[in-house]
Amino acid sequence: MTLRLPSPGGGSRTYTPRSEPACLAAGGAPLASRTVFSAAHVVADPYADIGPDAPAAVDWDATLAFRRHLWSHGLGVAEAMDTAQRGMGLDWAGAAELIRRSAAEAKAVGGRIACGVGTDQLTPATGGSLDGVRAAYEEQLALVEETGSQAILMASRALAATAKSPDDYLAVYAHLLRQATEPVVLHWLGPMFDPALEGYWGSTDLDAATETFLQVIAEHPDKVDGVKISLLDARREIELRRRLPKGVRCYTGDDFHYPELIAGDERGFSHALLGIFDPLGPLAAQAVRVLDTGDTKGFRELLDPTVELSRHLFQPPTRFYKTGVVFLAWLAGHQDHFAMVGGLQSARSLPHLARAYELADGLGLFPDQAVAEARMTSLLSVYGVDQ
Repeated sequence: MTLRLPSPGGGSRTYTPRSEPACLAAGGAPLASRTVFSAAHVVADPYADIGPDAPAAVDWDATLAFRRHLWSHGLGVAEAMDTAQRGMGLDWAGAAELIRRSAAEAKAVGGRIACGVGTDQLTPATGGSLDGVRAAYEEQLALVEETGSQAILMASRALAATAKSPDDYLAVYAHLLRQATEPVVLHWLGPMFDPALEGYWGSTDLDAATETFLQVIAEHPDKVDGVKISLLDARREIELRRRLPKGVRCYTGDDFHYPELIAGDERGFSHALLGIFDPLGPLAAQAVRVLDTGDTKGFRELLDPTVELSRHLFQPPTRFYKTGVVFLAWLAGHQDHFAMVGGLQSARSLPHLARAYELADGLGLFPDQAVAEARMTSLLSVYGVDQ
């Protein structure tokens, strides 16, 4: 069949879906040469009669089933992160429940999990001091550690709003790293993902911010498993990666340049903690298994073609990439609806979603072509695009 898809500039075009999906079966040898996490989305409960400002209603069965899908391909799950709409529909109470449930599921199936630790329980009334920020971080760190999960110290909107200098960041993170019982992942999320994080580490000058970030690590290398960099700047990530203390990993969060960063060069490589590996999970796992054999060329041949889709999903406003991620999960049959917590399914236009469908279909990401075509057709019909 063919589909009539809307074009970004107006009008429509005809698209013929591919006839067969890519061969991306679950299972296989554990990933060996790289540690790879997929930041996973949450599935909303479409039957909940709530407004966009109400606490999130989550379909727990579908949410946990998606995590089992990622684990079945050998990927780790980065839980309660930006991709799970943390701070964009999912509040701390919902995130805490997500962490508890996902950690229990990880134990049951033997899956790797790391969970986000932030300060999003704070309100404007309670988040105006460094002591309040520290206490909020400590509360979340304790919960994550109680579940047996690895902790990811996320960038904090409250700290960005409260800190007066780089020294404030150094003091808060030093305190938290001393508190942590196991090495953590430090998370640097750029303002393209969250405008409230502008000037993180005490400066809008990224060179100066990098020095503060590296100082935190240098003072506590035994408490830092790795760093997760999401600045969409490959050169900066490589330069920072080369300056990390021995034994501290770099987990790329660069959804624009991940193939080259994971492949690496003669001086090192990045591991991965990526939102784009939510829709690309099976293909990403297959590519890393090829890399495990030493076949960098084969790895790039598999993963390079996915960058166009990733750049499309993460185009500005980048923080709304989650809409495309959930949309593709619906088309791929991982959930029965295209609804999101906070009503975020409305954050991208129909032409944007149509292009995402086209690119994902071209990569063979849909296990059942007929399901993807039928669901895309139904969405087009809702928007008045007759076939």
